[in-house]
Amino acid sequence: MTGVVLLSVMVVRLWYLQVLDTKASHSTVASEAYQVDQVPAPRGVIETRTGVPLVTNQAEEEITLSRADAQQYPQVVGAVAALVGRSAAAVDAALANPQYTSYQQIPVARHATVAEITTLAQHPGQFPGVKSQTVSVVGYPFGTVASHVLGYVTPITQAELKQYAKDGYQPGSPFGQSGLEAQYQQQLAGTPGKDLVEVNAQGNTLGVVKRTAPVAGDTVVTNIDLPLQQQLDADLAAEIAKLRAKGMPAPGGSAVIMDPNNGHVLAMASYPTYDPVVWDGGISEANYQALTSPQSHEPLINRAIAGAYTPGSVFKLATATAALDDGLITTSYIYNDATGTYTVPGCTAGKCTYHNAGYQALGRINITPAIAASDDSFFYNLGVMFWEQRAKYGEDAIQKWANAYSYGEGTGIDLPGEQTGFVDSPQVEQKLHQQYPKAYPYPQWYAGNNLEMAFGQGATLLTPIEVADAYSTFANGGTKYQPQVAAAFVSPTGKLIKRIAPKVTGHVTVTPQDHAAMLAGFEGAVGSSIGTAYYTFQGFPLSSYPIAGKTGTASVDSPSGQRLAPNSWFVGWNPPSHPQYLIAGEISRAGYGAAGFAYVARDIFTYLMNHHNQINPLELPAAASSHGTFGSGGSAGSSAGASTSATARPALGRTARLTAVVEPTGSPSVLWPLVAGGAGGGADRTRRPRRPPG
Repeated sequence: MTGVVLLSVMVVRLWYLQVLDTKASHSTVASEAYQVDQVPAPRGVIETRTGVPLVTNQAEEEITLSRADAQQYPQVVGAVAALVGRSAAAVDAALANPQYTSYQQIPVARHATVAEITTLAQHPGQFPGVKSQTVSVVGYPFGTVASHVLGYVTPITQAELKQYAKDGYQPGSPFGQSGLEAQYQQQLAGTPGKDLVEVNAQGNTLGVVKRTAPVAGDTVVTNIDLPLQQQLDADLAAEIAKLRAKGMPAPGGSAVIMDPNNGHVLAMASYPTYDPVVWDGGISEANYQALTSPQSHEPLINRAIAGAYTPGSVFKLATATAALDDGLITTSYIYNDATGTYTVPGCTAGKCTYHNAGYQALGRINITPAIAASDDSFFYNLGVMFWEQRAKYGEDAIQKWANAYSYGEGTGIDLPGEQTGFVDSPQVEQKLHQQYPKAYPYPQWYAGNNLEMAFGQGATLLTPIEVADAYSTFANGGTKYQPQVAAAFVSPTGKLIKRIAPKVTGHVTVTPQDHAAMLAGFEGAVGSSIGTAYYTFQGFPLSSYPIAGKTGTASVDSPSGQRLAPNSWFVGWNPPSHPQYLIAGEISRAGYGAAGFAYVARDIFTYLMNHHNQINPLELPAAASSHGTFGSGGSAGSSAGASTSATARPALGRTARLTAVVEPTGSPSVLWPLVAGGAGGGADRTRRPRRPPG
């Protein structure tokens, strides 16, 4: 009986499979004969202001294989390895990439040749599961030029895949990791296409049934002027090489050139630099270590936006503005620097007396020669006066003006990885003491702290882009703009999608009288015999090409207390009253402000002067779309892979202990005769006054 029942069940099951389920079975077989392949979209390009490609994208063929097919057909690994001239171990290593699932096509050979593609097509049986596909490969026609601005691209990481899964990314999709490539990943990525392909039982493609074409990414047009960028890269590298040849450590430096009237970043450089092409096809371990090790000074860091440094006297812009606008002093206020020294009133313990380098004394001076000669005694006095009258002006009188200029606030530049500097304050000192009580034994804020902060020392750290933005604000009369690298987005067909409008982020109000007095001081820093950059610009035709500027020499101690060579700053603009170009930058451990970065600035101004103070105009398609202009902002990938290191803005207290700097004065006992000429002057000097406890 049992046998009859089993036979009956088998007959019914056979009838079901042959009759009732025939349609479903055919559907299953048919569905297994087709698959959907994603067709990568050509990545958008990045261009200069005149349309010269800084980043290109070219189509090339790559050969792919899935792990599932390699496991099903083990012999295919050796076959494809022999085809592309690689070892079987190398192919296995590529297949082991955890970015891909077992059934996804994994690139096992890039830059496939016509002969390799033809062999695959003619002998599919020898290469089951092996495919070829067209991909977009990033290129850099100018090598290392503007590499930190442009950034680099790698295959998307697992974390990025998870975060942006809804955007259609697949394992292996190119994804910007720094610079503009990351900031505007969404615009550059394009939209992948899809192929519905028919495959046989061995996984070989029989043909494309239906295709949805990919859409290329947009072009990002920048404000970068290529010749100016090349000049800046070359001048910065040459000056650092020169300093090293003289025995200065000079581990790195950076610079920004801006149009102060709209925030356009015309050039930006960071040194040491790197060639983004090293990421093409996957970076080697040796190259990665070279780009990230302290011994190589970490070339991946864009020091212009991610390096925070003691500013020294370039900070005095904030102190001078605070003193004049708050009414602490007027432009006619006279300080008698009779001895070149300053003693903190009421100080009875610790170091109470500070002095200028070499004890040079300018005599009776007002704000104008104090800026030109960077007379520290004058600014010591302002810092202490603000502290003594804090009941009237507040404990943060200088800090508020510093923040208004962008110091310690960041700028919002359209590049990922911008670090925010910070201005020393009672709150900062308390945090430092809590984290590092031995290095910072005094949690209280004394007159000496205010003294150091007033001339850019203490725990204050600023980035070059913050300094550039601050001086651009002063130079243009008080309007603060967000620094902007990108100018517009253009479609693959050449249609203007959106133009990025200048973005005002604040205003700094300075009366015309105060502005004129300060501006005369900045002009005197370059053109007067008592100016700190006077000798640097000797022989430069200032009468026909006037420049205003400010040096900064910031001394730094190592965590162990060892004196390090000071950081060298300079910021300058032309013309002084109606600026077109402003350059700001810093070279670490390079010595005095006038003897380091100021020479880079001079070279740049010489270049601009020789080119009639003109750069290439911005070129965009004539017919704008209805989108018009829009404010700047990042994309979904704006923070991907931002580089960080100890040279970027550190956690509070993780910096070297920063000490005071006294910049030079010129001839003794000089009352400022507006912008005086003549002989005299000198190089920046450094001293190390210790903070008085009183």
